[in-house]
Amino acid sequence: MSDLDSTTKRADELLTSNVSWGLDESIWDLYDILGQPASVMISGDDIVVDSWYGVLGEEELRKKFDLLASI
Repeated sequence: MSDLDSTTKRADELLTSNVSWGLDESIWDLYDILGQPASVMISGDDIVVDSWYGVLGEEELRKKFDLLASI
């Protein structure tokens, strides 16, 4: 289990400066995220390709990655 400080520190290590990260939850508004878990697929040229709520199975997730790779 992790606490907020540990999670924030690790996220800062993993995420680059081009990712909006922080304790300001307004980031969710940018992608119309109403709750979690939620995922947003963004292409290399910053286009939102797909988004969804909840957990996907492997087959469905592979389809989404194939879509992203085809763009």
